[in-house]
Amino acid sequence: MRLIGLTGGIGMGKSTTAALFRRAHLPVFDADRVVRHVQAKGGAAVPLIAAAFPGTVHDGRIDRARLRAAVLGKPAALARLEAIIHPLVRAAERRFIARAQRHGAPAVILDIPLLFETGGYRRLDTVIVVSAPAAVQRARVRARRQMTDAEITAIIARQMPDAAKRRRADLVVRTGLSRHHAWRQVRRFILRTLR
Repeated sequence: MRLIGLTGGIGMGKSTTAALFRRAHLPVFDADRVVRHVQAKGGAAVPLIAAAFPGTVHDGRIDRARLRAAVLGKPAALARLEAIIHPLVRAAERRFIARAQRHGAPAVILDIPLLFETGGYRRLDTVIVVSAPAAVQRARVRARRQMTDAEITAIIARQMPDAAKRRRADLVVRTGLSRHHAWRQVRRFILRTLR
């Protein structure tokens, strides 16, 4: 079974591309979804975050704005948060891969935003980077999230530059044109690689 990484910066169209792989009946592991799950009320990360970042958890729920303020632009604090979250995500990923293997999937798509930044690309057979022009990226983030331009800039700055990701990719899916154009790229990859 092939392990295929799917990554790209915030607002690049990674979720849409992941949906295209699901449409092709390939199992997709969504690392962001796991993060939301472990950070939800009752999630495994909540008590650990409460202890590491006092004032960021109220009534068993993480105050995302306060947590973001506690870590953005603070490398040591961010490393502390990642040391809580990353092992939980990796454990969920291992369970996902084992299930897909038992069901005979030819490949799994591991949708991981910080794939290069965390070194996760080393365990994969193929890496796909989703990319869009910077203006499209910022417009998408503004349209979907309640973030200031400064917050968007801080998140983008924390991620590996798009050009560097594209250079390291086995395939670049460009999402700045249309969903149909992205689907053609995904379909061509599947036919060439997995069929």
